[in-house]
Parts: sequence; C-alpha cells; structure tokens
Amino acid sequence: MDDEAPGAGLTTGALARRLGVSPTTLRSWDRRYGLGPAARADGRHRRWTPDDVAVLEAMCRLTSSGVPPAEAARTARADTGPPAGPAQAPAPRSRAAGALPLGDVRQECRGLARAAVRLDAQAVEEQLDGVITEYGITVAWQDVMAPALHAVGRKWVSSGDRYIEVEHLLSWQVSTALRRHTPRLGPPGGSPGTGPVVLACAPDEQHTLPLEALNAALIRHGVPTRMFGSAVPADALTTAVRRLGPAAVVLWSQSRATAGLPLARHVAGIEWGVRGARGQTLMMLGGPGWTGRASHGMLRPTGLADALDTLTAAYGTEPGRDLTPARARA
Repeated sequence: MDDEAPGAGLTTGALARRLGVSPTTLRSWDRRYGLGPAARADGRHRRWTPDDVAVLEAMCRLTSSGVPPAEAARTARADTGPPAGPAQAPAPRSRAAGALPLGDVRQECRGLARAAVRLDAQAVEEQLDGVITEYGITVAWQDVMAPALHAVGRKWVSSGDRYIEVEHLLSWQVSTALRRHTPRLGPPGGSPGTGPVVLACAPDEQHTLPLEALNAALIRHGVPTRMFGSAVPADALTTAVRRLGPAAVVLWSQSRATAGLPLARHVAGIEWGVRGARGQTLMMLGGPGWTGRASHGMLRPTGLADALDTLTAAYGTEPGRDLTPARARA
C-alpha cells in the first residue's frame, strides 16, 4: 500500500516520519490516550486523516514543551478535535517551551529535532537510521544531523544553559548511528603503498562528531582510515604519522583556542621512506577553529562533501567504489 494514497490518509509509518516519532509511540498514544485514527482501511490497516494528524501534531508540540503526555493528550483533543464535554483547562507552559531555531531545512531534520527535544531515544534512532539508509552519510550529516545539532547548541546558548540534556542525547545517538552504519575496514583499495587517512582532533579539542561522519563516509567509499578521536597529544599524532605514512591527515578544531598552526605545519612537514623516494602527507585542516588562519600548503575543505572528494582522490579510490545509496549521489 502507498504511504500516502490519495484520499486514503497516511499510514502509521508515514505519519511517524512526518512527526519525528516512532510507530511504537503512535501505537502507545492510541492505546493509552485514545489518539488513534478515526478509521481503518479494510477494518485493519491504520489510516490517519488530516484531523487525526492535527491532533497528533498538537500532542507533539505539547509534549516537546514539557507537558505530561496524559495532559497533553487531553489538551490536544480539546484544542483540535470536535467539542466533547466540558472545556479543558489550558496546559501550563513549561520552562523549556520553544521550538528549535532550524530555519529552512529538510523535513527529516525537523522530525529529528522534535524527537530529540522530547528525549525520545527510540524515535531519534529510527530517524537517523532512516535518513542514512535513504540518503547516505554525506547528505544525512550535512542536511539533517549537523543542522539539528547546531540548532540544539544555539537553543542551549540562548536559553540559559537549558537543553543540555537534549544536546547530549542527540550527540550520543548521532555518534552511535554513524558507527552502526560504518562498514568494517576491508582490504586497501588505493594505489600500492598508499597509507590510510588519519583523522584526529587537535590537542584539547573534544568535538569528534564531524570527524566521525567523515570517517564513516570514507570507509563507505573504500578508503581505510585511522580514527584517533578527541584531544590527540601532539607527540602521539607525530608518532602515528611517522609509523603509518598516511595518504592524508585531517586535523579538526572546533574553536580557535584549539587550532594550533605550529602543530599542523610540523605534521605537514614529516617525511618518511628511503632517500630519493621520501613521502609526505596531504594536510587538511577541518573545522571553524582554523577560520582566518594562514594555512599555506594545507587544505581547508568547505564541508563534508568537499573533504570526501579531495580525500578519495588523494587515496586513489577506484570509480564505482561509492557504497552510499544511488539517491544520495544523484
């Protein structure tokens, strides 16, 4: 059956994606609070009409602002459904009320943000799995994950340190989803003697999610990596580069306080191999911390897609090795 057959209403799966909740949540709200579809196709299949959707959209707004689910259900029915009995008292406003500042984003990003604000871990997981499966890592990160994370961060700053729990939950779920969709490292597929791509945060830098997205995308394109994560000491990074002879090093800095150009220049200048055939790494500086810094001879990608194109070319990945969905590459 089509998700949205003309005149037939939405299926539970289509409605769950629209609202940013899991199908299990919709069934639970139906069972507990009577927020089910007004009719069922063939007496069995759930089909949600525009009136049903309006009630559930109100339910999502109320629960996202901190109203308890039972009270939110009563208010949603009273505000959007037909009159039924005495008028209900308006629900109290939560201190955490307010939508995330998303702007012009994909519908999937809005669904992810709504699920995160409700602290609905199951719905967040399902939203992330769905968008990665459908669009691939690059589009999922640039158009869905990153905008949602940035919106949560802006809300946290503007609301007096609230929403920290939302940021932590969303960050954990994004990291978990990226690792879940990262294939195991296979045999090298580049030119003979080509080392892996080294991914590391600058010393004192704790933000790893952009590197995790790049790591997943590279491996899905057949490029082996060595992911060292957060706050890599300068000596450890230097040692790793000398041992691995990498095709490229990506050094991530989220803020100017962690972006040290002397370290970047030192790593870029490391050589290895026999005299007369010594090699050097391609040095890439990732993150907003490098903005405004002179980076002669070092690359500054504009985003994940740009970094991915540059690094796959440097590694020498064969055409057709892209493992992301065709729809994402179109």
